[in-house]
Amino acid sequence: MKEFIKYTIATVVGIILCGIIMAVMGIVSVAGIVASENMSSPIEDKSILHIKLDGQMEERSNETLMSILDDEGNQTFALEDALNALRKAKENEKILGVYLEAGALGATPAMATELRHAIQDFKESGKFVYAYGDVFTKSAYYICSAADKVYLNKIGMLDWSGLASQPIFFKDVLEKIGVKMQVFKVGTYKSAVEPFICSEMSDANREQVTSFLTNIWSNFQKEVAESRGMTVETLDALADSMTILSDPEMSLKNGLIDGLCYLNEVKSDLKKAAGLEEDDDLKLVPMADMAKAETLKDKTEDEIAVYYAYGEIVDKAKIPGMGSNEHQIEGKEMTKDLQKLRKDDDVKAVVIRVNSPGGSAFASEQIWKEVTLLKEKKPVVISMGGMAASGGYYISCGADLIMAEPTTLTGSIGIFGMIPDASELLTQKIGLKFDMVKTHEMSDFGAIYRPFNEGEASLMQAHVNKGYELFTGRVAEGRHMPQDDVKKIAEGRVWTGEQAMELGLVDKMGDLDDAILMAADLAQTEKYSVGCYPAPSPWYENILNKEKSSYLESEMRSVMGDYYTTFTRIRNLCHQHPIQARIMFDPNIQ
Repeated sequence: MKEFIKYTIATVVGIILCGIIMAVMGIVSVAGIVASENMSSPIEDKSILHIKLDGQMEERSNETLMSILDDEGNQTFALEDALNALRKAKENEKILGVYLEAGALGATPAMATELRHAIQDFKESGKFVYAYGDVFTKSAYYICSAADKVYLNKIGMLDWSGLASQPIFFKDVLEKIGVKMQVFKVGTYKSAVEPFICSEMSDANREQVTSFLTNIWSNFQKEVAESRGMTVETLDALADSMTILSDPEMSLKNGLIDGLCYLNEVKSDLKKAAGLEEDDDLKLVPMADMAKAETLKDKTEDEIAVYYAYGEIVDKAKIPGMGSNEHQIEGKEMTKDLQKLRKDDDVKAVVIRVNSPGGSAFASEQIWKEVTLLKEKKPVVISMGGMAASGGYYISCGADLIMAEPTTLTGSIGIFGMIPDASELLTQKIGLKFDMVKTHEMSDFGAIYRPFNEGEASLMQAHVNKGYELFTGRVAEGRHMPQDDVKKIAEGRVWTGEQAMELGLVDKMGDLDDAILMAADLAQTEKYSVGCYPAPSPWYENILNKEKSSYLESEMRSVMGDYYTTFTRIRNLCHQHPIQARIMFDPNIQ
């Protein structure tokens, strides 16, 4: 019997050890594959930078094992990589031009604006830019309209139909299941709570959405008109003509495009532009390879740090499960990162790239404090991306200088609290019974099985009011404005970057490169390198517990499309801080 047990244990241990060895070998093998994938190929003479405008545009790439191995999966488009690739291609003598291949691109207006301006900057080198697409979304066409030549497939589709914001309302659904949202807010325009307490947009919300959509579309039309040699009036008329369902000849006739052709014909034109023969291979350099290409820099101890703060502002780490791969700004982590930059003597100035709808008011306050401490040691410049609103503006207002794109969504200076009352669902519909023993009157404050009483509601509203006073006070201090003047343009109202500059909430119009130049100027340094923070996490980090959710997220994104973000935010409501400084629930601009 002893011998049997001994051999059994030995066998089990052997199996376990064999499994561990095979797992390690598997990871090492995959690492080798990934490493080879990540090695950029040498750039050949007469090459062309190839940028695929497809997927959802994000600030930075979030590389996972699934995204590397699944080429056909739902990918994101990293603005950081695109900007780096265009900068390097502009200076690289082997790159003769850029080929933009349009597709189903989704992007916030300001991020699309920044990429378009980077393409225009590239063209100043004298190199060519050609664009082609089987399908042009509004964002893709707006970006590609800066190209020298724009081509559409002969049976392709081009969408130029104006902008729309389509919020989703949950009030009636909640009523059916017996849940009511108890809302406490400050700000007439603070519409983040509307989906839970209304069945349609309030007049105030409709006013602000109309205002910023009109301003964004006006900027789009002016830029496209200038690039395409068209009038704004013509573009306005085309927006009412349903171009996406019209014969492609209509787009050609009206000047939206330069030609109708198939992909092989575009490649022939690219060869001619690059000075190649028809039988020569077209040398297309992928955007990711160009972004990783080495550049020669003068050695210098001075550094301008660019810190990326994008996503929803939260108190704690990412919520596990569905939607966990949505990037978030974790209050504690960002404050630690800013402390390190403050203490780093090699860093002469910091640019904080903010692209956030806001979130936890508590976390926003902690980050604001760290920004002000950082500013005492070195210049701090804010570069606003697609959105820097509510909490996103909160963490920005203490900087030395704020820069935004004309189409950035910002402002939304307001606070709200939202706590569910599920008493009808739990007691009447489900039939649960609750009893209570408590030491004090408010020991069960916030319990979802009963609504707030009058005293609790009053205290909650007072708490929200206090948060609003603090928020507007921070803005007044940072922007050197009387607090009463801040309140006149606050009220939770969303402004475009262009409007915000007129109101004194933003200092200058400009992109990330402009912000870096401004930071260097404030730091009085001419020779500097640019460092990006925080360093991206390697793909193998948390590989065992993250890749499954990454795959599921990709599939859910593919199925749900524009509604995926709304779905994840509803799911994560119970994890949020009860007091929020957040823009409208989801602008959902299309």
